[in-house]
Amino acid sequence: MENQLIQNTIALVKRELSDAEGGHDWFHIQRVFNTSKLLLQHEEGDSLVVQLAALLHDIADPKFHNGNEQIGPQTARDFLETQQVSHETTAHVVNIIRHMSFKNSLEQGGETFTSKEMDIVQDADRLDAIGAIGIARAFNYGGFKNRELYNPKVPPNLNMTKEEYKKSKAPTINHFYEKLLLLKDGMRTPTGKKLAENRHEFMLDYLEQFYREWNGAE
Repeated sequence: MENQLIQNTIALVKRELSDAEGGHDWFHIQRVFNTSKLLLQHEEGDSLVVQLAALLHDIADPKFHNGNEQIGPQTARDFLETQQVSHETTAHVVNIIRHMSFKNSLEQGGETFTSKEMDIVQDADRLDAIGAIGIARAFNYGGFKNRELYNPKVPPNLNMTKEEYKKSKAPTINHFYEKLLLLKDGMRTPTGKKLAENRHEFMLDYLEQFYREWNGAE
């Protein structure tokens, strides 16, 4: 029964994200799903909640729905109800989707919902935002939004509010300082923290090389 539910969820996500931007497509979901299962091997958590939340966390990302932060949780809820998922599990999954985004941590008071399962899915999602994959995703999205790669005259904004973050059109390199380099220290699980170390160092090495090439250095 559980396996069929997971397969049905995968089918939904593949269908809904068939034309998604490359950094937020099915392959992103698949990576987060697989990393969540990896974390579950070392961390405690309800496996079904984690798997469903990992699969559905970007079912309708607000960035691609005019900033609507309700459509994702509602789409997930509607689907889970059609699958006769228990009210408790559905509510938990929806709460994870509603609260796990990085931009929510920029709100005054921070996140208002936490659970072991959310920690796992959030870490898995954030691991996909750093390292080699994270760099590729950042520039893919920057290209999708026609943003500059880098502009020395536009410094990173290190004290953005949630609304400023949502409206930002800054160069992609700024995103490293405004989000990506902050994720390592925000990991919630011991396993997530460990996995984040190498990916974080890779980004630092990348930035060093980027500036060297930008400035025409040997």
